[in-house]
Amino acid sequence: MESYIHIGRIVASFGLKGEVIVQHALGKKTALKEVKVLFVEEQKGSYLPYFVESSKAKDDDEMYVKLEGVNTKESAARISTRNVWLKDTDFRKLAGKSSPISLLGYTVITDEEENLGPVEEVIEQPHQVLLKLMLDGHEALIPLHEETLDGIDHDKKEIHVVLPDGLLDIYRES
Repeated sequence: MESYIHIGRIVASFGLKGEVIVQHALGKKTALKEVKVLFVEEQKGSYLPYFVESSKAKDDDEMYVKLEGVNTKESAARISTRNVWLKDTDFRKLAGKSSPISLLGYTVITDEEENLGPVEEVIEQPHQVLLKLMLDGHEALIPLHEETLDGIDHDKKEIHVVLPDGLLDIYRES
């Protein structure tokens, strides 16, 4: 089964010909080069494919996108505020190596060499990043900042962390 990565959302329509502005978390100024399909979440868990006619970078976290079949300002407004997803393979081509979202799928390893599992979601906060993963059947949030990050091995897709005493116990006992 193909996996999808949430990269952002459509924030507004642009112009009169159906272009939209996509706010993304790819971590760099980018356009959807070589990406043929963007998935728009019309309803929760339902990803409708839209073919990309053209795209152009606006700044580090926004881009202009023209989608096939969206030809008026009104049709663009109908899909505004919707979440946008990419296929995992397309996402990996576009995400900046240093962007937090590129850590999706990486395995979290503690300083005691305990494998906590893969990162399922990256939540960016003003002073830290939270890595969401499943720990003993419970959702766990692992803080990632200068005091907890021990290192990232991009080749092995591992994030090494030093966690405060008792943090994991909170998730295991709930």
